Amino acid sequence: MAFPMASGTSRSDRVSETRRAILTAAERLFAEQGVVAVSSRQISEAAGQGNNTAVGYHFGDKAGLVRAIVSRHADQIDVLRTRMLAEIGDSTDVRDWCSCLVRPGTEHLAALDGASWYARFAAQIMTDPTLRASMLDEVLGRPSLQRALDGLKQCLPTLPPQVLVLRAGMARLLLVHSLAERERTLAEDTRTATVSWSEHTTALVDALVGLWLAPATPAVEGTADAFLAMTRTPEGTATARGCPDAVPSRMPS
Repeated sequence: MAFPMASGTSRSDRVSETRRAILTAAERLFAEQGVVAVSSRQISEAAGQGNNTAVGYHFGDKAGLVRAIVSRHADQIDVLRTRMLAEIGDSTDVRDWCSCLVRPGTEHLAALDGASWYARFAAQIMTDPTLRASMLDEVLGRPSLQRALDGLKQCLPTLPPQVLVLRAGMARLLLVHSLAERERTLAEDTRTATVSWSEHTTALVDALVGLWLAPATPAVEGTADAFLAMTRTPEGTATARGCPDAVPSRMPS
């Protein structure tokens, strides 16, 4: 599916249209075919660009392209989350903070009304060893997300640090892949999607609340260290991505 440019527009408008077309095409192709299987040439062709170097010209490399795709969704999700943070204030209810992590992303996806590949795109990127960091850096830099994560952490003072680390990873996987599966089902056949986005969101929040509030069995020594080792960057530096301060919002945001 190509994205032709409108006629009679200024150069700056044409540049903006070209960038939007490339971002939409890349998001769709990455979601449907996987990151490795898609070339810059394929993206340019799908975006209606005769110049096969258009992706590199506008975004540099794949990491730059991924950051741009994430940013345009995260900006909108950030607005929704900021509004929700104002509503819950200094709540001490874990459900409020889990909702604040989930609902802005699902509301954004629902608003796309079927023209959405972002959840599946996020699932693909989060399993790519080279591009995962680009997405996390873009998402985790949002103050609204950090505020939501801090609020959740403050509601869990009795959980041992190693349990926080392990459950953060579980929560991230649940968010990413649950939303990707929901989006895939809608894309393949909306008749089979008998659950609404609102109902799906409520069920997801319920699951996360249960995950965070479940009693903790004493951890086996070294478990947390092993998990943290899995969250290290390719350069070998430890990151915060395995701890609760780094659980991305479900969409990913």
